Amino acid sequence: MAAMPEASSKTDSPQNGTVDAQEIAKFSAMAAEWWDPHGKFRPLHKFNPTRLAYIREHVSAHFGRAADVPQPLEGLRLLDIGCGGGLLSEPMTRLGAKVTGADAGEKNIKTASVHAQEQGLEIDYRHTTAEALAQAGEQFDVILNMEVIEHVADTQVFMKECAACLKPGGLMIVATLNRTARAFALAIVGAEYVLGWLPRGTHEWSKFITPDEMRQMMVTSGLTPGELTGVSFNPLADKWSTSHDTAVNYMQTATKQSA
Repeated sequence: MAAMPEASSKTDSPQNGTVDAQEIAKFSAMAAEWWDPHGKFRPLHKFNPTRLAYIREHVSAHFGRAADVPQPLEGLRLLDIGCGGGLLSEPMTRLGAKVTGADAGEKNIKTASVHAQEQGLEIDYRHTTAEALAQAGEQFDVILNMEVIEHVADTQVFMKECAACLKPGGLMIVATLNRTARAFALAIVGAEYVLGWLPRGTHEWSKFITPDEMRQMMVTSGLTPGELTGVSFNPLADKWSTSHDTAVNYMQTATKQSA
C-alpha cells in the first residue's frame, strides 16, 4: 500500500498587524469541528457547493480554461488566505491547483494538515499571515479571500497585503457580509441567537463591509473590481444559491493588471 503524501505545515509565527487575537482565539477553540458537517461549521458546509461553483466558473473564465474538465485549475498557484480547517483548500487541490493554505490560527492549520494527509492530498499549509507572505515576496495566480476579511483588525491593510501577493494578471475572489439591517437580523440575530447555526459572538455587525467599501479598498490596493454577486439562503430548500441580492452575503472578483 502506497504511503500517503504528507501535508506541509509551516509555521511562521504570525505578528500582530491585521491579526485580531480575539477572532483567532474564537475560531481556534472550534478547530476540531471544522470537518463535522453537522457541527459549528455546518453553515460553511452548506455554503461550500455554491462558492465552489462560483470559484470554478470565474477562475476558469479568467484564465481561459474549460470549466467542465476534471482539473480546470491545473498549474495555477492558489492562496487560500484564512483557510481555517481547509474546506476550500482541499477541493481546490482536487481541481488541480497548487494550494497554499494560510491561517493565523495554529490549531486550524494543524486540523487542516491532518485532514489533508488523511485524504492523501498535498497542500502547503502555513501558520502565517498575509503580511508575512507579502514581505516574503510570495506570488499567486489566484487568491481566495473568503469569509475572513470581516474578522481582521484592519481591513484596508489586509486587502493591501493580499493584493501584494497577487501576480499581475491574477484573480482575487472575496466573500463577506454586507453591513445592513437585514444582515444583522439574519446573520447575527437569526443565525447565532435564534437558529443556533453559529456560536454567539461569531460575527460583529460593525465589521461587516458594504460593497462600496469593498470596491474602494480594492481600488486603493491597486486592484480592478469585477463582478459583484449576491448569495442567498432558501430556508425551504435548505440551500444557498447565487443571486442579485447583496443585502446579506456577497462575493466579488478583483483583478490585478498585467505589468
